[in-house]
Amino acid sequence: MGMQQYIKEIGRGKDGARPLTRAQAAQLMGWLLDGQAQPLQVGAFCVAMRIKGETAQEMAGFMDAVQARMPQLPASATPVIVLPSYNGARRLPVLTPLLALLLARENLPVLLHGCTTEEHRITAAAVLEHMGHPAASSLRIPQAGELVHLHTRQLHAGLADLLDARAAIGLRNPAHSLVKHFNPLAASGTPALVVGCYTHPEYSISMAATHAEAGTHALLLRGMEGEPVADPRRLPAMRGVLNGQIVSTIEPQTGSVAAVPELPQGLDASATAAFTQEVLDGQRPVPASIVTQVQTIVHLHRQLSAQGVQA
Repeated sequence: MGMQQYIKEIGRGKDGARPLTRAQAAQLMGWLLDGQAQPLQVGAFCVAMRIKGETAQEMAGFMDAVQARMPQLPASATPVIVLPSYNGARRLPVLTPLLALLLARENLPVLLHGCTTEEHRITAAAVLEHMGHPAASSLRIPQAGELVHLHTRQLHAGLADLLDARAAIGLRNPAHSLVKHFNPLAASGTPALVVGCYTHPEYSISMAATHAEAGTHALLLRGMEGEPVADPRRLPAMRGVLNGQIVSTIEPQTGSVAAVPELPQGLDASATAAFTQEVLDGQRPVPASIVTQVQTIVHLHRQLSAQGVQA
């Protein structure tokens, strides 16, 4: 089918639209990423998928398309921790850099990719820049104990363009979910544990289904304002996924919170960077929920390393 026929299939409304197969979804997303769609077709795709909703097969197909367009890098047998950071700070400080640096301190290789499609938000990248961690100019595999971070546009310009379509259309599209699922290093055969977050409980089901369809590895949690880091005020539910199967579950904290940890005031990259450094230097305690998240990721990384699986 051509682009027009695909849009016709998915654009019949919530009840009349037909789901695409994984192969069809990969082909459609490939055309979008390669710039073969007209602007009207991009808009029609975004609106149609927003109304219809994505199936697990479609999301897996969309990921297949992006992964096929990632650069071929020398494979690493050591699994990489992937942190997709796409929401940034809106009301609370963005603590994804703290998580990333704590994981690197555990001698894990960490890849953070992201951008924000909304104005007036502090990004993880901005905080890391303030801390003396410049963004990479291209995708590469981090070494043990190293944090590499880069903008989505350095991953793939077409993917960044699809994310930017939100500014013109006013709606999220499948790319916003896709970036929170996929392993940019899959094309190289490097295994990865993706720390995927959701903002609404129902998305935890669809994310788990996507990883089950793709047979991938993840830690899924309700993130802090959509960032892949545990809320320091209350432990969220977490689920470990290896080879698409749920292998561990951490129940969320319930009841009243005895004490709320002190957080940096205001949405300011330099203040958040200073707070993060103070935690790393031991001047402030690591929030308990983030300690649990780090321990969980380390445990899953060991399991994944022991399996010797490929992503």
